[in-house]
Amino acid sequence: MSALLCDRIAAFLDAHHVMSLATGGPQGPHAANLFYARDGLDLVWVSEERSRHSAELGANPTVAATIAADTDDFTAVQGVQIHGRAARVDAFAEAARLRAVLAARYPFLQRLDALPEALRAAAGRVAVYRLVPDEVVLIDNSRGFGHKETLVPAPRG
Repeated sequence: MSALLCDRIAAFLDAHHVMSLATGGPQGPHAANLFYARDGLDLVWVSEERSRHSAELGANPTVAATIAADTDDFTAVQGVQIHGRAARVDAFAEAARLRAVLAARYPFLQRLDALPEALRAAAGRVAVYRLVPDEVVLIDNSRGFGHKETLVPAPRG
């Protein structure tokens, strides 16, 4: 795995906040926009277990995700395309650690006590999820139209 490419992907992920997560289920493909945080190159988020994308992960953990900079100039198009597997994080200690990663990135999560009751209740119903990438493609048109670099992380044992 190229350390330089890994660092460039990590920097891009850190500079953005919303991913579009694509899942597949009995009703066909589905995409949802979600706030995420980075844990290495894994992406983590919280979501209600009853949401369509969360429910579909239980039956089919294969997902795709995209993160893109918003631009109207094709020469400035930059983004990341990710293919991998996603699942709910059930281990209490790991879920707590990942919630802390999310709270460090999104300060409003540190102030849940100050939120209205309905929002505090919603926060209590969410689970933590993790996307482990099998492949990450960095797109950068500033390096040439359609310029892509592919990173295949080492398999985990």
